[in-house]
Amino acid sequence: MSISVKALQKTGPDQPFRVATIERRDPRPDDVLIDIKAAGICHSDIHTIRNEWGEAHFPLTVGHEIAGVVEAVGSDVTDWKVGDRVGVGCMVNSCGECEECLAGQEQNCLNGNVGTYNVEDVDGTITQGGYAQKVVVNERFVCRIPDALDFDVAAPLLCAGITTYAPLNRWGAGEKKNGAPKQVAVLGLGGLGHMGVQIAAAMGAEVTVLSRTLKKEAAALELGAKRMLATTDENFFSDHAGDFDLILNTISADIPVNRYLRLLKPRGVMAVVGLPPEKQEFSFGAVIGGAKAIAGSNIGGIAETQEMLDFCAEHGIAAKIETIPVTEADAAYDRVVAGDVQFRVVIDTASFDDVEAVA
Repeated sequence: MSISVKALQKTGPDQPFRVATIERRDPRPDDVLIDIKAAGICHSDIHTIRNEWGEAHFPLTVGHEIAGVVEAVGSDVTDWKVGDRVGVGCMVNSCGECEECLAGQEQNCLNGNVGTYNVEDVDGTITQGGYAQKVVVNERFVCRIPDALDFDVAAPLLCAGITTYAPLNRWGAGEKKNGAPKQVAVLGLGGLGHMGVQIAAAMGAEVTVLSRTLKKEAAALELGAKRMLATTDENFFSDHAGDFDLILNTISADIPVNRYLRLLKPRGVMAVVGLPPEKQEFSFGAVIGGAKAIAGSNIGGIAETQEMLDFCAEHGIAAKIETIPVTEADAAYDRVVAGDVQFRVVIDTASFDDVEAVA
């Protein structure tokens, strides 16, 4: 048996979205069926479905920023009940037994986690994402959305929120240094960057936004930054060498990494969460001098994702969004790529009711 639901689907990287019917499995004993209320658009969705990260499995439904309500639970589920407000992020399963899973780092599962879309599931099917009416997920990969967060602003937290929270948390953005707040730079003020600014500021850091221009300065300050600097200024890199304890790099494009590493204080860290298609180059000398570090970070585990949701609810942090109907997804993709969104786009899944699925 299976459950038929409407979903936004592409049949190829150059094809437009269409509303089609896809099949979700009936809940297994350890599964949760979620009625999706909002689905965020992430740049990873765009990279995937445009084959920029390799060949995707078409036809495909993407989306890993999912917020909704529990509609049914499997017979063995005890942590969730019908009516619970929940979210699902970038993973829907992992082995649960390896060292990383046992440490709450399911994103690093040594046997390979199961992504929310475009990968082979445990039953051999290809996972289909959250641009849909409903989704069925293993109970271990469901998070509780606090009442203080509306579904539409909570959805992007399941990717953008945890992607920025995890490295800021790991590298101690909220810790004091010689009694003063740490100096944290957020490189890029887009879908990831705008979450990083809010979270770092709420942790207690003094936040500076780095961008090519000062066009978004008002937004940066409103989000909690103390200042914004234009990286295209003639003397930017020399004037601000050694300013920062931590740089959160959210840029998904080619940048002069060595020059940005000069902005770090000794023992400073550049945490990279943006994943550009191009290879990046940097010199070992840029980190050996000053004992600096460049570190990657990929989302976070389920427990930390729940911690992030609770933190955001406690501090009044939410994604800044615009909501679209399913019919505007193609245009939204183009706008995201062009940088014409402040700061996330969320699909109102109720709009599926207004569109007939293709045969």
